[in-house]
Amino acid sequence: MIEYKTATASDIDLLMSSRLEMLKVVNSLDEDYQYSDEIIRESRDYFLNGDQVTVLAMDGDKVIGCASMSFMRIMPTFSHPTGKRAHLMNVYTSKEYRRQGIAEKMVKMLIDITWQRGATEISLDATEAGRPLYEKLGFKDSTECMVLTRD
Repeated sequence: MIEYKTATASDIDLLMSSRLEMLKVVNSLDEDYQYSDEIIRESRDYFLNGDQVTVLAMDGDKVIGCASMSFMRIMPTFSHPTGKRAHLMNVYTSKEYRRQGIAEKMVKMLIDITWQRGATEISLDATEAGRPLYEKLGFKDSTECMVLTRD
């Protein structure tokens, strides 16, 4: 039976293993890919100290899915009077458990937590595979955002 839980600091090893597995799959990295010390250190620090919530899907003691919501506060606007916003990230289900509603359950849990925390908007970067789930849950494409990245 699959169980869902909101991760705590005591789950750091589970959080890190699921994140690193997800990054390998999403980025088509070799199984023996070695992450930089920086990405490991900063990911660990973010799970422990960042303003985020992560849901884990467990089959016994094995992590089979994860999803995270990162929270931020920007200057309030008329359409977002609290300035509280969130970004959905790292939605991942292990290959052998896909198409069973696991990602949907995790994302719904995070949406509920996000609204309870007073956020007025949730953004995400969707893969083509994830897009149907997000559309089903009411997410819409946005043309509002432009991005500048540091090289």
